[in-house]
Amino acid sequence: MARRSQGTKLHLAVLCLVVSCHAIGLSDLMERASQRSDKLHSLSTSLTKDLDSHFPPMGRVMMPRPSMCHTSSLQTPKDKEQALKVSENELISLARSLLLAWNDPLLLLSSEAPTLPHPSNGDISSKIRELQDYSKSLGDGLDIMVNKMGPSSQYISSIPFKGGDLGNDKTSRLINFHFLMSCFRRDSHKIDSFLKVLRCRATKMRPETC
Repeated sequence: MARRSQGTKLHLAVLCLVVSCHAIGLSDLMERASQRSDKLHSLSTSLTKDLDSHFPPMGRVMMPRPSMCHTSSLQTPKDKEQALKVSENELISLARSLLLAWNDPLLLLSSEAPTLPHPSNGDISSKIRELQDYSKSLGDGLDIMVNKMGPSSQYISSIPFKGGDLGNDKTSRLINFHFLMSCFRRDSHKIDSFLKVLRCRATKMRPETC
């Protein structure tokens, strides 16, 4: 019942965002998007900590390198200093491309979470659904933003996801689930950073305060 109530509230928030955002300024849209991206990154960090609490001893050794994340092919700024040199149109394009690239992986994680061999799989499953909700909400908000910014900001890079399952044995499932979540956490941090830079520019804040 609590889950349904929470989902209803978020659904209403999404409706409010979609209906009202057309009537508000770009700086306010940036602020709302930044708040949602911050929540997205916070949730992914919480999920990573949950998974760390019951991780196989050899998991760190066996887990694929970050360069194996399916989004690694997308060229992005490596830090805030580089992001500050990137145009608004490119930053919003990168954020949307990363967000879109996680639609299918989040569906996979959502389907695997309920039976994940982890004592907190119920909480993990609930948080994955929240990630999907916030990702959808943020994506809807960014779509509205680019419509206000013009055609040059609407380009999205297509990033294919080839993973179809997490493996058959318990160790493989835990490691691959954790790997995907670590990739998402990395990308959610990038999305949050890019949107915060955009928010700073929209509100004319000094770059060093972003």
